[in-house]
Amino acid sequence: MTHSAALSAAGFTDAELTGGTLTVRSPIDGAEVAQLVETPAAEMLAVIARAKSAFTAWRKVPAPRRGELVRLLGEELRAAKDELGALVTLEAGKITSEGLGEVQEMIDICDFAVGLSRQLYGLTIASERPGHRMAETWHPIGPVGVITAFNFPVAPWAWNAALALVCGDPVIWKPSEKTPLCALATLKIFERALIRFGDAPEGLLQVVVGGAELGEALVASRDVPVLSATGSTRMGRAVGPKVAERFGRAILELGGNNAMIVAPSADLDMALRAIVFSAVGTAGQRCTSLRRLIVHESIREELVAKITAAYSSLAIGDPRAEGTLIGPLIDKAALKGMQAALEAAQAQGGKIHGGAIAAGVTGGAYAAPAVVEMPAQTEIVREETFAPILYVMGYETLDQAIALQNDVPQGLSSCIFTLDLREAETFLSASGSDCGIANVNIGPSGAEIGGAFGGEKETGGGRESGSDAWKGYMRRQTNTVNYSSELPLAQGVKFDI
Repeated sequence: MTHSAALSAAGFTDAELTGGTLTVRSPIDGAEVAQLVETPAAEMLAVIARAKSAFTAWRKVPAPRRGELVRLLGEELRAAKDELGALVTLEAGKITSEGLGEVQEMIDICDFAVGLSRQLYGLTIASERPGHRMAETWHPIGPVGVITAFNFPVAPWAWNAALALVCGDPVIWKPSEKTPLCALATLKIFERALIRFGDAPEGLLQVVVGGAELGEALVASRDVPVLSATGSTRMGRAVGPKVAERFGRAILELGGNNAMIVAPSADLDMALRAIVFSAVGTAGQRCTSLRRLIVHESIREELVAKITAAYSSLAIGDPRAEGTLIGPLIDKAALKGMQAALEAAQAQGGKIHGGAIAAGVTGGAYAAPAVVEMPAQTEIVREETFAPILYVMGYETLDQAIALQNDVPQGLSSCIFTLDLREAETFLSASGSDCGIANVNIGPSGAEIGGAFGGEKETGGGRESGSDAWKGYMRRQTNTVNYSSELPLAQGVKFDI
């Protein structure tokens, strides 16, 4: 599908794609695909005011009814899956199956949220005072700001928005300047769901397009009690303190430097498949991409040979072409960063296999994936480079491997390949992986929506998507009801008058 055909299928007119100041380019070939009109920073007060007004109405709608809107959104996403998936490929450079997979994540979280709309449970708590009942209830909290990154231009928005909407909160979405078309196309899909729903307040979902000043307005506003931000650790360091300063709630999903431990008992063929997908999928531009491989010395040489052989057979090129497994990096700057990281690794003692700029592919930023054998976990290994670079290190004991895995600033995802039950359980124990996600015999990427997604340390501590992540979009209230004719005080306090 050509660029223009993909944009037309997503519902864009020529007028919507021209006349603005924000240039959007496709990483497939570097071609300009749009000149979008940006949201003026001066309009952010009005945007937030509309969301605040929508909140006063939406919070009164029964949660199962709010779930009906999300159900309709899921239906509209199913109908538009191919078109939106193609737009993800066009704008983010993902291969076709990954573009479609990201839209499927949106559909899945809608299904989850519809069920959740009837399960926003509180607790009944035993009171120490006779004739009293204590309970915990959950209420909508207010407008939710969502800032998303280029590498997953639609799914993380859905993780947040589907939950926020059933919890009673409007959403203001600030997408990456590199992938705004995906957000605007999603807004069109949402508006179709709104028409079918019939009576939703204006301002329930707004998309703002432009630079950092728009995100800064969301970060600073006291009328945006929850701010969910996906991006770099550098961005999180700027956002987190500013939200905390105004006593807001930040849900941060930041950098990852994810590792796989491969034990002597591992099924190497299965581990190899997991390594290749996790390390090179999305051209290594996932927050959950595999970046560090910690292999027992007894199998290290064999496994490195298997990986380099597998890498040499991977098709690199236009992500729309059948058989392509590695598409482009997002832009030339990302390619430059990859080459700089490889130079640093070599200077720090690394032995590099692959990593060259891809031959025969023009226009976009294409590179062969790299395997780098490292003598130790050096400075460059401890950094997150958003590119298909896999650092390989050896270990002798499981304790050494776990210590090596945990000795990085990030704490998002991790995994171990082993057939030894003791090793697996140790890895999952309190003395094992320190990451928010820990897997056994699967890679670190490809998380399902049913579990809470996020990590510790410089990954930010936020949780999105499944499990009880919904609590981040509501306020908790503890209620005590005295149905007796007495007024006893807690803790045995006496205060008679």
